[in-house]
Amino acid sequence: MPSPKRNQLTVVLSLLLSGCTSQITPARDADVPAGPALENTVLESTQLEDTAENTDTQFTSTLSAEDQVEAPSGNQEDDTTPPVSVGLWQRVRNGFQLDHETDRRRVKWEIEYFSKHPEYLDRVVNRAHRHLFYIVEALEAHDMPLEIALLPVIESAFDPFAYSHGRASGLWQFIPSTARTYGLRIDWWYDGRRDVPDSTQAAINYLQKLHKLMGKDWLLALAAYNAGEGNLGTAIRRNKREGKATDYWSLKVPRETRSYIPRLLAISEIIAHPETYGIELKDIENRAYWTKVNIDSQLDLARAAELAGISSKELYHLNPGFNQWSTHPDGPHHLLVPVERVEAFSLALAELPATQRLAWKRHKIRAGETLGTIATGYRTTVSAIRATNNIKGSIIRAGDSLTIPIASKAASYPMTSQARLETDQKYYESKYGKKPIQYRVKSGDSFWDISRRFNVGMRELAKWNGMGTTSVLYPGMELAIFNTSISSAPSLSFVPGASLEPRQDVIRKVNYRVRRGESLSLIADKFNLSVNKIKGWNESLNGRKYLQPGDKITLFVDVTVTE
Repeated sequence: MPSPKRNQLTVVLSLLLSGCTSQITPARDADVPAGPALENTVLESTQLEDTAENTDTQFTSTLSAEDQVEAPSGNQEDDTTPPVSVGLWQRVRNGFQLDHETDRRRVKWEIEYFSKHPEYLDRVVNRAHRHLFYIVEALEAHDMPLEIALLPVIESAFDPFAYSHGRASGLWQFIPSTARTYGLRIDWWYDGRRDVPDSTQAAINYLQKLHKLMGKDWLLALAAYNAGEGNLGTAIRRNKREGKATDYWSLKVPRETRSYIPRLLAISEIIAHPETYGIELKDIENRAYWTKVNIDSQLDLARAAELAGISSKELYHLNPGFNQWSTHPDGPHHLLVPVERVEAFSLALAELPATQRLAWKRHKIRAGETLGTIATGYRTTVSAIRATNNIKGSIIRAGDSLTIPIASKAASYPMTSQARLETDQKYYESKYGKKPIQYRVKSGDSFWDISRRFNVGMRELAKWNGMGTTSVLYPGMELAIFNTSISSAPSLSFVPGASLEPRQDVIRKVNYRVRRGESLSLIADKFNLSVNKIKGWNESLNGRKYLQPGDKITLFVDVTVTE
């Protein structure tokens, strides 16, 4: 089993490319802006930032024997070697293999841009600190350039919930078809594109294939990762026919791909020489932040957090691939747990009775009920009920009973439902002694505007609604407002207290360009939205009967329920 040859460690991460996301197959639309900060292509998770700020900044992760790509030797759980004092960023620098092409105009421009926006750095490091060590070890095991460890900065700003207009998701921005080709499962319970170790292994496998396909030229392989191997192959063949060079810099590629490679090289150059560009980088320790622990079978995630002695939120940040309140009934049967909590978690899990791994409810079927109505009532899916009860078709009989897995009553962390927000808001209702005002967001509203209107703190307002102050607000969203003396206002819309929005830390704003033959209904189905919601977010659609190719519309997508 290959092991890393470099003992020096590394300290430095990249500047965040705030929305610059790329998808991995078809080329991006030619009109995508070429600038580094594509704010609306992929939105970042404020909740992730908030949590990262409050987390001890040791950092890292470990490879498992289960992984597709062979892992470096050594078991991190049993490793008693004292940590080396050099940081992870130096290790990254030592593994750089590419010419950063700093004399090229496009690379210079990107370096200048990122040097002028050092505020991106903290956000990227706060996201990356849990997983960068794992990515570095995986790449080193295959002697791949460690510039690739910085690719998630370009793809997703190290946000596992990043989501693009092309339906690319996760740190490595896989679209559904490519994800499945490389073994990533996507279903109601779990999205492997957001699972950090699994998606990293898939990305390595894909990049290795592209490297071989592109004549072992890493710049061409990376360009193909962004534009799609078919599109890059077409560009290469065109240049050959015209007697031109076929290196990356000589090819005619989509606009985003023209910026993609210079952007990665610029960030790598800044990380290689931060002092040259006036950048102060936060250190990341060269050791594992988490270990992958086998849990044998399905487990309620809130229960897992209790056993590990960590918050449900921290467990979720480590395991963002899970869409629901428990792990997948069919696996993967493992969880990422902070290294210092592994022993306690393993002991507690071993003592946990099988009956307490999940909460179950016995449902007696009533006349007129269908699997669909029952699934909706329990916030689950027809397929989950079928699997649990060994039902092959759709026929059920009144009077029969079904076993329904449900979230544990105590401290469950629902991944896609509003229950966590409801619990928090009940606490605030008790704290302030009155029910909140329910405010419906209007076009152009911001947290600052709303907080001033109701004479409350902007941070308080965001916290009451499970959000951060930079989270996306969109027309029609309902906000709960506590602790205000204002009981009404012309812009208020009162709605039922239970009509709360889903978790806002998994909502992403997507700027979508309409393609030939698409209708609002087709787009709504693609992103698991309703036509009315899309119309509400896009006033320009009012009164229009048809969409035209090239029309741009704004969508707000829950990445846990969308492929």
